[in-house]
Amino acid sequence: MDYKGAQPPEAIAEPTIAQFRAYQEAAKGWIKYITLSPEHDKDFALTKYCARHGVVVSMGHSSSDYETALMAVANGASSMTHVYNGMTPLHHRKPGLVGAALRIHDLYGEIICDGHHSHPAALGIFFQAKGSERSIMISDSLRVKHAPAGGHYQLGGHDIEVGEDGLARLAGSDTIAGSTMAMNQGLRVLIEEAGVPVLTAVHACTLNPARILNVDNRKGKICAGYDADLAILEDDYSVAATYCCGIKAYSKA
Repeated sequence: MDYKGAQPPEAIAEPTIAQFRAYQEAAKGWIKYITLSPEHDKDFALTKYCARHGVVVSMGHSSSDYETALMAVANGASSMTHVYNGMTPLHHRKPGLVGAALRIHDLYGEIICDGHHSHPAALGIFFQAKGSERSIMISDSLRVKHAPAGGHYQLGGHDIEVGEDGLARLAGSDTIAGSTMAMNQGLRVLIEEAGVPVLTAVHACTLNPARILNVDNRKGKICAGYDADLAILEDDYSVAATYCCGIKAYSKA
């Protein structure tokens, strides 16, 4: 509850295998990646179950301490959800989930790169610690992406509003509900403001997400035999064209 962010409190439940199996059955097996609070997963039962069944367990929206995070990783957790946001912060005597994300080499870490959820300097620290193989850039964008500032919308039955800075917040509060950022905008922030090397930033948007989802045998890089899913950017990071499986899906010209 302490780190629920804009998640509806009435929707928060203890993680159980039975509950997940019901969701997975309804989804016809298409759930590939979940976020949970490891401190509420008794004996890490759901974490172990998901790891055995090829579902990525990511830790987030959590009050977990560093030691619990280590045990979750030992039991199959392999990622951290939007590092810095919705989790116990880094303290030199209590490393917390942020400390776990920065310290555990094999743990993937998602990070929101709109320049608002995390300061560019914090983004730089994250990428220096995680390197080019375990960092994943996410937009954290909601369905209000591309909606005009000042509008009022719904998230899980709760009112949200979009500010001039592009952030969505719970109406009448400073609680961030999510972003409206596009991925190409995040790439610009990483390279131009956070000083992340170009290849590292690109990997965070492409190859690393494919790796953690175990589809890097066909997605994530430009290579013979891979799906030709391409985004072509201008020097200002605006999208010039996109291709889906080699077929042009969009062109600015």
